[in-house]
Amino acid sequence: MSLSSSTSISSATRTWNGTHSGMFAGPHPQIQFSLPNKKRQNAIICSAVIEQGVSESGSRLSRIESLSQVSGVLGCQWGDEGKGKLVDILAKHFDIVARCQGGANAGHTIYNSEGKKFALHLVPSGILNEETICVIGNGVVVHLPGFFKEVDGLESNGVSCNGRILVSDRAHLLFDFHQVVDGLREAELAKSFIGTTRRGIGPCYSSKVIRNGIRVSDLRHMDTFPQKLDLLLSDAASRFKGFNYSPDMLREEVEKYKRFAERLEPFITDTVHFMNDAISQKQKILVEGGQATMLDIDFGTYPFVTSSSPSAGGICTGLGIAPRVIGDLVGVVKAYTTRVGSGPFPTEILGKGGDLLRFAGQEFGTTTGRRVVINGFSSLNLTKLDVLSDLQEIQLGVAYKQIDNTPIHSFPSDLRLLEQIKVEYEVMPGWQTDISSIREYSELPKAARNYVERIEELVGVPIHYIGIGPGRDALIYK
Repeated sequence: MSLSSSTSISSATRTWNGTHSGMFAGPHPQIQFSLPNKKRQNAIICSAVIEQGVSESGSRLSRIESLSQVSGVLGCQWGDEGKGKLVDILAKHFDIVARCQGGANAGHTIYNSEGKKFALHLVPSGILNEETICVIGNGVVVHLPGFFKEVDGLESNGVSCNGRILVSDRAHLLFDFHQVVDGLREAELAKSFIGTTRRGIGPCYSSKVIRNGIRVSDLRHMDTFPQKLDLLLSDAASRFKGFNYSPDMLREEVEKYKRFAERLEPFITDTVHFMNDAISQKQKILVEGGQATMLDIDFGTYPFVTSSSPSAGGICTGLGIAPRVIGDLVGVVKAYTTRVGSGPFPTEILGKGGDLLRFAGQEFGTTTGRRVVINGFSSLNLTKLDVLSDLQEIQLGVAYKQIDNTPIHSFPSDLRLLEQIKVEYEVMPGWQTDISSIREYSELPKAARNYVERIEELVGVPIHYIGIGPGRDALIYK
């Protein structure tokens, strides 16, 4: 099986315990403003064929300007690939950056032009670009205390959020008690725990799916809000013996959310209408995925997955836009593979080799912690190539086989099989020199270029962006 289905791109390690990896009848006044028109060339959809003859001096602008009107940046592996950095770089060429799924379990670390570090969880990574509108779509679950803390942190560091963040009125509210329930569920599972971030994401999506969840739009109806919240809290108390619920808790929560409702009002928007109106006005939209394909509720290593669809399909349902408007999708993949939490990990490296990648790659990401075919990527962003610079050789996982050496042609849904499979590796020479200051592809060591081009050959998708450090400028355009 090729890399397009295994995503075992190289020597791999697992990260543990990090800090990672409503619509209304009438129009809402906030969505009536028009977005600024930016000067740009006509958009053309990138081909999935490696382009020839792109001069290195002009590759940066041509790569970015050629992205389609609605483009996406999605994770290919288990998260922590470095999606936020690419979104931050691309955002200045887009009018809107939108999150479509997940919650505060999606952690993106980005740096501004002065090198200041920002850790974002709910706010889209386009927020550092002052002309970009950031949308939190209907598919996202929103923890309001965390959201306001993030906004306050941005504002205190000189990043204006006023009028620049829109929160869907259809998004579901994630309460503190969802986080308590998350921990209680993990405790119940004992040795078979999922390895969640305990941010309450799963319990909130559970409330949504069993149809007793509370949405942002419910904050506009505080006369019925207490009854809805009482139903949620009572349900949790009946399910978990360790969950203590009292009338005082309900009163305190209601009072707190009355204050939250007032503060959130300027952010609340019918984002389904907003997004589709922006598309009709030819505004450029960049979708920022949270987590990654191997954590997809359907296509990941179930049950060791997240509770949403961080693959391409989640874009349409999480933003309320049609499939036909989606153009280029850029897959972000580390130059080596790591994962967060629990679950089978066939290419895991333990010992000194794993420690080297963990610490050199800063694998304790922002929030603890597939296939190319599923997402239809038009290009890839290979990140953290510099982390491999000290290795004498690199193992490239290229195929899975059963114990009897029978080839496996797709990523297994059976975890027992996944735990037992054998990985076939290609061994490639390392380059053993610092590449962090290089900015032109032709200046990379030949061994590094061979590694990049072998990945392209195996997955059948061109690598247009190569990360060689955390800063905004530490990116090679190929």
